[in-house]
Amino acid sequence: MTQPPLPQPQLEPTGITFEQYDAYTPEKLELWDGFYDYGGQDRKGFHLAVLTNMGLRAAVREVPLSLWLEAIQEVALQNPKLDFNDETGSAMLNRLNRGLEDLNAVAQYLSESGE
Repeated sequence: MTQPPLPQPQLEPTGITFEQYDAYTPEKLELWDGFYDYGGQDRKGFHLAVLTNMGLRAAVREVPLSLWLEAIQEVALQNPKLDFNDETGSAMLNRLNRGLEDLNAVAQYLSESGE
C-alpha cells in the first residue's frame, strides 16, 4: 500500500483525509525525557498534519517572530544554491541577509511594543 501524500499546511486551518490521519498519526504518543516519542515512526507527516489543522497563521502567532526568522535563516543558509563562489548565489545570499536584518528589526520593535 502506498502512503497518501503528506499534508500540506496552508495559511488557514485545513482538514486532512482519513488516509493521512491513519498513515501519519502515531498509534501511541509517549513522553520520554520531556519529548514526544512516536514509537519509531517518522514524525514529519504527523507534524505536517498538526500544522495543516492549525493553519500557519495560528502557528506563527504562538512563537516569537525572532525564532521563526532564526529558523528560516538557518534552513535557507543550508541551501547549496547560496554559494559565495557563484555570482547569483552570492547575490541571493546578500539579499537574504539584508532582508532578514530588516525583518529582525521589525520583530524586535514588535516585541518591545508588546505585540
